[in-house]
Amino acid sequence: MRPKIGIVTISDRASQGVYQDQSGPAIESALRDYLATDCAFDCRLVADERERIAALLRELAAAGCCLVCTTGGTGPAVRDVTPEAIADVCTKELPGFGEQMRAASLRAGVPTAILSRQTAAILDRTLVVTLPGKPASIRVCLDAVFPAIPYCIDLLGGPRLEGNPAVVQVFRPKA
Repeated sequence: MRPKIGIVTISDRASQGVYQDQSGPAIESALRDYLATDCAFDCRLVADERERIAALLRELAAAGCCLVCTTGGTGPAVRDVTPEAIADVCTKELPGFGEQMRAASLRAGVPTAILSRQTAAILDRTLVVTLPGKPASIRVCLDAVFPAIPYCIDLLGGPRLEGNPAVVQVFRPKA
């Protein structure tokens, strides 16, 4: 059985069809590049509504996703509630992910990276990683944290995800 990965675009306008989601496909494209393991992707759109985001995260974890990547809703605007939804359903926060993503964005010349509230957390046995809503920033942030993602999923008892060594060096401790 192929490992499942959830991708959630959190956007009022994209969920209403005002514009086409580009961030979710950018996440899937990056993950397909990084992973040598063939995975099934479950891509969703949801409005910036705390309860709906939390319910969707619970649904994806219950469906067996070992990883859920969200995009959007991590800024300081009133409607940006992704970190709050994460806190509602997750049991352990992994703040190092957000620290690394912000640092990578700052190095890439994005001075507003300090406004981001990106993080990662654990929901049951699912790793949830919040990414920026801007498609161009997604790969910058994933480049910074992906090497740790497969090992984190190992520690949660999830499926073994192998990285594509031509693209990324996955970290796993030596046996």
